[in-house]
Amino acid sequence: MSAAAGRVFSIAEENRPVPGCTISGAAFQAGDRETQVFSLAAGTDISAESYTHPKLWIASRGKMTAYTGHGLSRELGAGQIFVVPADEAVGIRALTDSVYTEIPVGKDSDMNNTLQAGEVFELKNLIPVQEGKIVNMDLINSSHMKFVLMSFDAGTGLTEHAAPGEALIFALEGEAVIGYEGKEHRIHAGENFRFDKNGRHFVRADHPFKMALLLQLDAEN
Repeated sequence: MSAAAGRVFSIAEENRPVPGCTISGAAFQAGDRETQVFSLAAGTDISAESYTHPKLWIASRGKMTAYTGHGLSRELGAGQIFVVPADEAVGIRALTDSVYTEIPVGKDSDMNNTLQAGEVFELKNLIPVQEGKIVNMDLINSSHMKFVLMSFDAGTGLTEHAAPGEALIFALEGEAVIGYEGKEHRIHAGENFRFDKNGRHFVRADHPFKMALLLQLDAEN
């Protein structure tokens, strides 16, 4: 991914589709697992492929249809996630210019039962905001990666700390302030932020805020 750590950006804006083309690029690598970003121009298609383990597709722009040869068809739009089933050929077709992030789920991963293979979910609706609290929901947990939903009530936040791997935030609802290496950045729904490994950061929610956090870990962690 071209986006440098320490600034607010948009996966959708920085990976705009090119007419008539499909484009893919690495977001980051952890062991043999590579998270990728795909850009699909309207009317293009990535033909059905099968995988030995599930994957997650997180849409940042547009409308897409995920489909299989057995009649499964699910429409996927910005802010939604599709759980790609294992051992079943699944393709994706762009109805409009579309961008999505693909997260591999390794064989050593624990996946939350909320995520059912072959289904589409609105990420922000999977977790509530509770008065005066921070709520966490682990969607994926493995030795190489964590994918977590977090909600913050107004006035709550995370004190400054460092994570043991590269991290990517997907802001889902509301807005918040992210502190990173001594600078503050305001992030809104639909935007993203990236941390380097061991980058010191905090989150301060002066409004209710929901986000997803993808943390990629080195094999030794």
